[in-house]
Amino acid sequence: MKKDTLVEIILGTVGGLIFAMGMCMCLIPEWNLFNAGIVVSIIGFIVLLCIVPVYRSNHPKKQHEPINWGIVFTWIIGVVGALIMGFGMSRVMVENPSQTNMIIGIIAGVIGLLICVLNYPIYTYLKGNKQ
Repeated sequence: MKKDTLVEIILGTVGGLIFAMGMCMCLIPEWNLFNAGIVVSIIGFIVLLCIVPVYRSNHPKKQHEPINWGIVFTWIIGVVGALIMGFGMSRVMVENPSQTNMIIGIIAGVIGLLICVLNYPIYTYLKGNKQ
């Protein structure tokens, strides 16, 4: 592994952890750290932005290839599945969920999870039909 690749991995890990901690500080009201959470999140985002110059210096510009619409479609399906699963989790993880919220949350979470799991077979199918 090259030294620069290791720097990218470390910056990504540290920046992601700092950013996530800042988001937790902002979004968990019991901590009462909203303003400090914003500062910590900005610091984490800046650390994540430090990856860009390191990456650009190590990876030469490539010629643009035609857009692979199978990958674009796969990303869209993955994001939609993650959002649906997150919606279900948010319905279940409230302080005192009603039975209706639990049922809706579990069903939405399972549907979102199935969408995410079926994403790879959909991609392989699209990739197979392209050739």
